[in-house]
Amino acid sequence: MRISREGTLSLNLNEMQAIQTHFGTLGRNPTDVEIETIAQTWSEHCVHKTFKSTILQRATEEIAKPWCVSVFSDNAGIIEFDEKFNLVFKVETHNHPSAIEPYGGAGTGIGGVIRDSLGTGLGAKPILNTDVFCFGMPDTPYAQLPKGTLHPKRVLKGVVAGVRDYGNRMGIPTANGAILFDSRYTANPLVFCGNVGLIPRNRCEKSVEPGDLVVAIGGQTGRDGIHGATFSSAELDDTSESLGSVVQIGNPIMEKKIVDALLQARDRNLYRSITDCGAGGFSSAVGEMGEDIGAEVHLERVSLKYEGLAPWEIWLSEAQERMVIAVPPKNLDELMEICEAEVVEATVLGTFTDTHRLQVFYEGRVVADLEMEFLHNGLPMPVKEAVWEPPKHPDMASRDEGIGVENPSYTNDLERLLASPNIASKESVIRQYDHGVQGGMVINPLVGAENDGPSDACVTTPVLGSRKGVIVANGINPRYSDVDPYLSAAAAIDEALRNIIAVGGTLEKTALLDNFCWGNPDKPDRLGELVRAARACYDIATAYGTPFISGKDSLYNEYRDTTTGEQRAIPSTLLISAICVMSRHSKRRHNGRENSRQFHLCRRQHLR
Repeated sequence: MRISREGTLSLNLNEMQAIQTHFGTLGRNPTDVEIETIAQTWSEHCVHKTFKSTILQRATEEIAKPWCVSVFSDNAGIIEFDEKFNLVFKVETHNHPSAIEPYGGAGTGIGGVIRDSLGTGLGAKPILNTDVFCFGMPDTPYAQLPKGTLHPKRVLKGVVAGVRDYGNRMGIPTANGAILFDSRYTANPLVFCGNVGLIPRNRCEKSVEPGDLVVAIGGQTGRDGIHGATFSSAELDDTSESLGSVVQIGNPIMEKKIVDALLQARDRNLYRSITDCGAGGFSSAVGEMGEDIGAEVHLERVSLKYEGLAPWEIWLSEAQERMVIAVPPKNLDELMEICEAEVVEATVLGTFTDTHRLQVFYEGRVVADLEMEFLHNGLPMPVKEAVWEPPKHPDMASRDEGIGVENPSYTNDLERLLASPNIASKESVIRQYDHGVQGGMVINPLVGAENDGPSDACVTTPVLGSRKGVIVANGINPRYSDVDPYLSAAAAIDEALRNIIAVGGTLEKTALLDNFCWGNPDKPDRLGELVRAARACYDIATAYGTPFISGKDSLYNEYRDTTTGEQRAIPSTLLISAICVMSRHSKRRHNGRENSRQFHLCRRQHLR
């Protein structure tokens, strides 16, 4: 455990002992590259250990919608759109990095989820961004800040600027989202970033063959982002502010050039598979792509930002704007021509093999030689205890103010409500995002005669000139989880679907995404709340017939004061994002009335 703590591996005792036993049978110790590779592959952030326990994943299979093309198997979910194109949708979190470096953390959060769309199938064109933020109260006195944390106002300004700059510079509209405030988010802000992409129907499958080249596309590699995956799989404490190196440095202009180059290469069938270098960098990307066959990589070929990186740092770096593709050798020259024309660097790092091993070399030396079977299936199955007891709330004291008064005044109550940051206008943030870029928006996030009222959902036309539209909405209600996480999750799904219906959508072709942000799941009460929320996701999704197509969890959102031992967990927070394909967006008002009637019939049937 000392090795795990000092190396920021975030592995527990059972996992460290499994590694010890494996290398004991080999008669040697792991190299630094090997143990770092295992740590990121087994991290909560990458492998979702808690959700691989027996908790959920049944609703989508039972609903069995034929228009679900790919669910829970690629970087993003895929649904049908029209005869030529499909849609991809993914929402990610970048919470821990945004807590210690808001601008960089949020910017690379939106950049990463855009690459999730680009890395789905053989590559989707990003057409729409979403964002949902949860912050501490903006009027928090500095004296009340937990040690080592930033003020919520600074976090808010940095996060908004990070998402704004990245999306605007890439030319992608950011058109749906929400902002919430609660004092429990002060040390652990939540940053949800989503992206919708458009992909040809014949480009949704990928494969890797032995002999394909491992080609890195995009930015250079530096020390930024090292241990990002394992850092995000641990609790924050009053020393986390010193871990600036775990936050990546974004470059949206580079990512735009990568998108332009890869979509051209995709349409020419120049590569067989693609994924992004997100958490874990090359170790994750190459390790996942070669899981079923094997791979050989030579780290001295990696293009570096500067000299002096150790082999494990090159391998684990999460430097941004990098993709890995599997290229048949005969297509390499044509790929290089496209990359040169778009001023995007491309480097051959190695080859996919048939050895079923992940072999990493540096200047002729073997620095890692791992069995793919152990790397991907050697993780001990976690066994965790989940307990939930209904919280006891004091009875609401009856208010007799105004009772018996002929004309009671509620002016003070109304003013207090309107002053709440959760109710106050978010226009100052929304106006910073470019909604009109790409020319497809039908319903913007602000609507009305003065164009200053929040809309229920946004509507866009991915194919210009087509009458087919796409609706994106969300639902989130973390305060409700203080009463019952089941009801909170149910309300979030209900809210997202009501927003879809309000702009003319229908339940018949609506899909959902879940994003669970929770405290420490090793604590039975936290896990008990998670299980109840997951149960609600199954119950409500099957009742409405709306399948889940993708999801993400961010756990260990707790702050620990190392001096006093005080623990502060965020509210149990579930974001539900919804996407709906509408056949003719110009008839949204008429259809909205009929769809609303059908929605409420379904709702009443479930409540019965």
